[in-house]
Amino acid sequence: MASARERRRISLMGGRIEDYALLSDLQTAALVGRDGAVDWLCLPRFDSPSCFAALLGSPEHGAWRIAPAGAGDCTGRRYLGDTLVLESHWRTPDGEVKVVDLMPHRDRAPRLVRIVEGVSGAVPVRGELRLRFHHGRVDPWVRRTEHHRVAVAGPDAAWLRVPPGVHTYGADGTTVSEFTARPGERVPFVLTWQPSHLSTAPRTDPEALLAATLDGWREWAGQLRYRGEWREAVLRSLLTLKALAYEPTGGIVAAPTSSLPEVPGGERNWDYRFCWLRDSAMTLSALLRGGFRQEAAAWRKWLLRAVAGDPSDVQAVYGVAGERGLPETEADWLPGHLGSTPVRFGNAAVGQLQLDVYGEVVDTLDLALRAGIPMERQVWSLLRTLLGSLAARWREPDEGLWEVRCGRRQFTHSKVMAWVAADRAVRMAEATGLPAPLEQWRALREAVHAEVCERAVDPLRGVFVRSYGSTELDAATLFVATTGFLPPDDRRVVRTVEAVQEGLDHGGLVRRYGQGAADGLSGSEGAFLACSFWLADALALLGRSDEAAELFVRTASLANDLGLLSEQWDPVGRRQLGNTPQAFTHVALVNTAFRLGG
Repeated sequence: MASARERRRISLMGGRIEDYALLSDLQTAALVGRDGAVDWLCLPRFDSPSCFAALLGSPEHGAWRIAPAGAGDCTGRRYLGDTLVLESHWRTPDGEVKVVDLMPHRDRAPRLVRIVEGVSGAVPVRGELRLRFHHGRVDPWVRRTEHHRVAVAGPDAAWLRVPPGVHTYGADGTTVSEFTARPGERVPFVLTWQPSHLSTAPRTDPEALLAATLDGWREWAGQLRYRGEWREAVLRSLLTLKALAYEPTGGIVAAPTSSLPEVPGGERNWDYRFCWLRDSAMTLSALLRGGFRQEAAAWRKWLLRAVAGDPSDVQAVYGVAGERGLPETEADWLPGHLGSTPVRFGNAAVGQLQLDVYGEVVDTLDLALRAGIPMERQVWSLLRTLLGSLAARWREPDEGLWEVRCGRRQFTHSKVMAWVAADRAVRMAEATGLPAPLEQWRALREAVHAEVCERAVDPLRGVFVRSYGSTELDAATLFVATTGFLPPDDRRVVRTVEAVQEGLDHGGLVRRYGQGAADGLSGSEGAFLACSFWLADALALLGRSDEAAELFVRTASLANDLGLLSEQWDPVGRRQLGNTPQAFTHVALVNTAFRLGG
């Protein structure tokens, strides 16, 4: 085992966030690096403890690498068509080899399948499997069966099925597999997780799993109705959003990772493996625009279950099955990605008040209704309950969209989204004729609108500011245009868009707020990618379509070679920052593409 100093040295030499590819079985996800290593995997759910945590430390914290012996990064990689099946390719002095990686859509047990295919020559291949349960902290006991290596620790067991003819042995806490790949030969490995009290793992046919997984993704992608010029980026974003949906319940996670830094070496490291109402609702809006209705129906059912209870106790974030308790802890045994600490699991945002989520949820319900999904009685009852709670609370300060840790304020964006909730509720009631206190909702809409216009505008500059009485800019104020709060030709809207474009510029992209703005944390940030797409939306509404398209292309081009985007971009270091892939960013990409002519 490496020393703490050595682990930190290794972590500081870590790869770039954009080096990773995403695999998903619609219940959890894995990240695969260019070097052929699976450096992140939580089992059996997105928010379960990881068994591979090298992403936040070193290979000693769990990883599974399969690659030509002695080789570095792959020569090239791609997803096989409109799927999340990854093919990595190496050219070596001995010949060529491919590794096909996939997570089959789950029947009972989660599986990670890796198929090595010889292309030319005779290539020595080496596999190194280090299973470390509980986020890299627990070394399992490993035993051998006829065709498996079985690793057990506490409630977890992982079964590695090794093909005949592959030399496999244990060395220093690692299961090593060695063989030679020859043209036309396919050598499959299957890693299966199940509870440790079960005595056998189900047998599988890796090739059949591959065929079914390819067919499943292609069938889903075939529903896309976008016909604009950015089809590839839009479809890849929608596939990514689908991959973040927890199929058994309909919940959608914000990202499959935890504690990837917003500032390398800094403290802005958060766990995003949960379901924010805001992020989930926005994800559904993107899927609906793309023509994917089934996910909207499933998410509505998840929403009903998650928020059941006291309407005044609606949380901003829940577990994938609707869990309310997500205590935030720090993993001091992990040195963090690029030495960024603390590494956090759980999220204290669960206890914050974020009033904007009412607007995002109601807006998505309205979009679903306009997409032809009938309004069910229990959903309408929930909407009425949410509006009643909002009417009682909208004047309160909150932590807002950006989840600040410096105390509550009267954030402009929160108030604008409160107006959105009332506005969309009125629109749905008028469209459906369902019973509703329409006059109360209209009065709420008018009261919020009047207060925001009076208190959220800087009287000297005539721009909407971050919070009442401040002079700070906030990219979220762009929503005064994109939500219909004010018409795009209103002088306050025009001035706000221009102020954000100039005052929050960071290397041709957009910060979410100014560097000096208080948020309770140390260190500056990169450009927030979703905000750059929001600015493109606003510019398009102002009739500045060429500028909008240019900004869209510039931002979308920051995706990695597989079309994946994280939360932020560092224009100086030219690298992605934050958890990846980030639903918020991909949602914004899809919505902007549709706005610009999808």
